[in-house]
Amino acid sequence: MDLRQLRYFVAVARERNFTRAAEILHIAQPPLSRQIQLLEEELGVPLIIRKSRPVRLTEAGRLFYEQSLQVLGRVEQMRTATRRVGLNQNSIFSIGFVASTLYGGLPSLVRKLRQHAPELDIQLLEMVSVQQIPALKEGRIDIGFGRLRHSDPNVTGIVLREERLVVAIPKGTPLAESNSPLPVAALADRKIIVYPKEPRPSYADQVLSLLQGHDARPSEVHEVREIQTALGLVAADAGLCIIPASARQMRSDVHYRLIEEKDFTSPVILNQRAGDTSPSIGLVKMLIQEMYAEKPPWLDTDNNYIP
Repeated sequence: MDLRQLRYFVAVARERNFTRAAEILHIAQPPLSRQIQLLEEELGVPLIIRKSRPVRLTEAGRLFYEQSLQVLGRVEQMRTATRRVGLNQNSIFSIGFVASTLYGGLPSLVRKLRQHAPELDIQLLEMVSVQQIPALKEGRIDIGFGRLRHSDPNVTGIVLREERLVVAIPKGTPLAESNSPLPVAALADRKIIVYPKEPRPSYADQVLSLLQGHDARPSEVHEVREIQTALGLVAADAGLCIIPASARQMRSDVHYRLIEEKDFTSPVILNQRAGDTSPSIGLVKMLIQEMYAEKPPWLDTDNNYIP
């Protein structure tokens, strides 16, 4: 599999027609069809239903199409960034982050960073906590904001705060009739929706471990890929979901209750390569201190414990 095959496949998927795709790619149709066939043979599954007019993608083809768009987009970003650095136009500063940090300070930090260091070309890459460790060691990101503690000696993790957790509850159900903190015992024998489904270990394992530690075992666990999906399922009365307090602003069509037990928290951790003393990372730490001193709404002391 190579990038040329991905581009060929994306063109066919977009045009839903081999002839038009070949014209756009400036190649003959037979070699285009052959490359798609080779791609399918390598993957071991059909990607395109050729008998229909216009052609349609199989289930595997739809998944491969979305992934191909991401890969090709990332390649274009790499090309552009490399040219900028080579021409001394900008320095690249890549930040890995888990999605929930978008609701608890990351946007403000990035705005401040752009103001104080306009020469930096800041790239934001969503990745779960366990993915950030190899990404740092391989130089794919410069810092990461995650939620899982680790023991890798090559990566330093700094706990910025412990954020309390809340339960997202379907509206109109008995648990949604109160705004008071919810005892964790009330979550026992209920269907719990957790995220992310993979890779593991993840925030999902952190939540399940907390429930097990309080002997509040779910009757069923439904794993989904992301927090947006989890909250959508809660809105559809498919179960309960435990999320960081700052993420309550994501949806207004579900009810939220703080978990009563004070140890139901999730850390926000700044990860960096051990011994990395670059000025940009020093600036990030200084800006974080300034943000915390300003006491923004998402950092309210009722829902956050700061070391």
